[in-house]
Amino acid sequence: MTRRNLKKEEKLISTDRLLDIARKDVDTILNEFNTSFDGLDETLVEDIRDKYGENTIDHDEKESIFKRLVEAFINPFTIVLLVLSVISFITDVLIAAPGDKDYTAVIIVLTMVTISGVLRFMQEMRSGNEAEKLKAMVKITANIERKGMGAKEIPLSEVVVGDIVHLSAGDMIPADVRIIKAKDLFISQSALTGESEALEKLPNAVDDTILNHLESNNLAFMGSNVISGSASAVVVSVGNGTVFGSMAKSIVGVKTETSFEKGVNSVSWLLIRFMSCMVPIVFFVNGFTKGDWMEAFLFALSIAVGLTPEMLPMIVTTNLAKGAVKMSKKKTVIKNLNSIQNFGAMDVLCTDKTGTLTQDKVVLEYHLDIHGNSNDRILRHGFLNSYYQTGLKNLMDIAILNHTEDIGFPDLTRDYEKVDEIPFDFDRRRMSVVIKDKNDKTQMITKGAVEEMLSISEWAEYKGEVVELSKEIKNEILNTVEELNSNGMRVIAIAQKTNPSTEGLFSVSDESNMVLMGYLAFLDPPKETTKDAIIALNDYGVGVKVLTGDNDAVTRSICKQVGLEVDNLLLGSDIDNMNDGELSKVVENTTVFAKLSPMQKVRIVNILRKNGHTVGFMGDGINDAAAMKESDVGISVDTAVDIAKESADIILLEKDLMVLEEGVKEGRKTFANIIKYIKMTASSNFGNMFSVLVASAFLPFLPMLPIQLLVLNLIYDISCVSMPWDNVDEDYIKEPRKWDASSIGKFMVWIGPTSSVFDIVTYIVMFFVVCPIALGGFYGDAGVDKTMFIALFHAGWFVESLWSQTLVIHMIRTPKLPFVQSRASLAVTVFTSIGIAVGTILPYTSLGASLGMAALPIYYFSWLGLIIASYMILVTILKKVYIRRYGEFL
Repeated sequence: MTRRNLKKEEKLISTDRLLDIARKDVDTILNEFNTSFDGLDETLVEDIRDKYGENTIDHDEKESIFKRLVEAFINPFTIVLLVLSVISFITDVLIAAPGDKDYTAVIIVLTMVTISGVLRFMQEMRSGNEAEKLKAMVKITANIERKGMGAKEIPLSEVVVGDIVHLSAGDMIPADVRIIKAKDLFISQSALTGESEALEKLPNAVDDTILNHLESNNLAFMGSNVISGSASAVVVSVGNGTVFGSMAKSIVGVKTETSFEKGVNSVSWLLIRFMSCMVPIVFFVNGFTKGDWMEAFLFALSIAVGLTPEMLPMIVTTNLAKGAVKMSKKKTVIKNLNSIQNFGAMDVLCTDKTGTLTQDKVVLEYHLDIHGNSNDRILRHGFLNSYYQTGLKNLMDIAILNHTEDIGFPDLTRDYEKVDEIPFDFDRRRMSVVIKDKNDKTQMITKGAVEEMLSISEWAEYKGEVVELSKEIKNEILNTVEELNSNGMRVIAIAQKTNPSTEGLFSVSDESNMVLMGYLAFLDPPKETTKDAIIALNDYGVGVKVLTGDNDAVTRSICKQVGLEVDNLLLGSDIDNMNDGELSKVVENTTVFAKLSPMQKVRIVNILRKNGHTVGFMGDGINDAAAMKESDVGISVDTAVDIAKESADIILLEKDLMVLEEGVKEGRKTFANIIKYIKMTASSNFGNMFSVLVASAFLPFLPMLPIQLLVLNLIYDISCVSMPWDNVDEDYIKEPRKWDASSIGKFMVWIGPTSSVFDIVTYIVMFFVVCPIALGGFYGDAGVDKTMFIALFHAGWFVESLWSQTLVIHMIRTPKLPFVQSRASLAVTVFTSIGIAVGTILPYTSLGASLGMAALPIYYFSWLGLIIASYMILVTILKKVYIRRYGEFL
């Protein structure tokens, strides 16, 4: 089939044909796709895949190297530099006299663009490749039936049209499917339609009144997920041919802008606007005072280049990529690079209890009658319920099955057969199976949360008899359960009913008038690292709140074991009685929320975010997925259900919760090294403007040639390349860090002019001391070589400017005393030292002479040492004053 025909067929399947499929009965559909309830013949799979394509969406494919290379060079700063290089090419080459053509400025600007773009490209390629490797470790699978092989789990990409898929609560729909069997199946299509309510799906054909395939109650679509119930379905469309695939093509590349991205962009445009305002001022001041408008124009262009923080995109990307790569070594998948910074900004971590704070393996401790005595009948009924249910087997189901196997419990499956089931959902909080013995006696066995089981039970097995469930017996039951809960046990109740209904007509309404038999008590011990992780998070300013669907007694017990203070506890029923205003006050002082529904978790997360918190949510179940999406950073584990892993920004591949501490620290280091560069660049640029304006107004010549400015900026930019690898003070990462664009402006105004003071001092020293001593007179005196005077002046300010601009990296990178209380990383120290050395030696070389600089006399360095030492002392004093006034430095 040609690519054109394949696209045509994909379109047919995703629109008109879906309605046609919905209107046909099950047998017709199975015949049409050459399949059966037993699944496809394995020998046909490859031919079908060739015909309908892979079950992948185009926009998820890896970007081409060429596209990444282009995008690495496209940002506001490189565009500005490229425009400036074109202007410089026109003025220095095209319209210049034959003997005056000079490519140097163009080469230097293009070198800056090349360094920034290539480094950014290399980091994005590296982080992209690491992400691909790690994502391959997170498997999302589908449970499919193949003829002769039975049911098996396969990766989503291997699903083909005609496959029979088994669905249960927590599953993602792997492709567009037609339901052929269903039991209380409810599916959320909110990702496709925006509908918040789950929709019931049935196997029956729809009639001609249904005109929209999304309204067909026998179709389910890729991208939606099972809320409750179970089903079997036949795959009718895969990959780009699905409804999701066709929608994905229209939204490729559209992402919600995070607060971090907004912050970086706002600073970027602030600096560009600052440049666009100040450059014309420099141009006109120099033009009027010097009279050489072309020279003034070239100097203004050089100032524009100097004010352009062309390394910012590379610094941001490198920092984020470095954080992701470091976390990957901790067996942590960072699905979204920006989530690294959000991790660091997090000040509240909301977490589910079961499977996140506690171990994945739940142990069945007791099987008890109503009086709290061990009873094998309770275990038998619990086993039959867990064994025969086909929905999502949770940790308690697995614990029951494992326990019966460990103690050598008799095999009951030979004596019973399954008739029907009513799957679990989060509203009922229970599930039922209907079984039949060899004498055709039908029995419904239901297990679930104690309160919900009491609500459907009219009778109880009490002291060997079936008696009416009186208020006194209920109180005895609740007291027994409370005692078990207080010991950290999670308790579910078991009830049964004989001959409940006509076979084939079982529904939720049959879960009534039941006989309560007893309880199953489980121990769900906390993970070994939970207590240490909570302590570590608290030490780093992250408050931990537990949001669980479990009851309050068990939750209190677990919280006590992990050292989490229960300052206040709210139940889901309490939350329903509060408006948002009341809840926004209560959530601040509440650490534990119990018996919550999924939407109540979402509401709490949303309220916390409105209160100004950066919220993380860690969960592993379908009931956590919505809250994870609502949070600033969703965290899940590799053992989570599909929809939870899909909703997460970060996935922990190992069960060690101490990796949370590492993530917080790495996020804050990432933010610190980005904000360092931004504040260094902004303040340095602001200071340079003052220096240039003063020099332009009072000096009889330009304070530095355009080409010298370009070389100065090139050396400084190369020194800054090392910033992502800088050390970060331990004090700084102890507190959550949020983006505050207003602090950039304050920092520029306070720190920027400091360098101007010493630039002006350098002007004075060079103009009135160093140059006159070296040349035997002042500028304009008879016998004094003006060209040599200017060249010496330029060399003096070039070296001083480089020293101050580079050393300020060490001053601004920490609020502490540099070199003594806080040392830069080896990479930063080496790069800045090399930069200073190269710049200092340059005036003594032939390259320096060609750039219009002269060799500096040795006594110049005495003045330089005094100026730089004074500069560092003043910056240190200003840092203290700034911190005292604003509370923080970076």
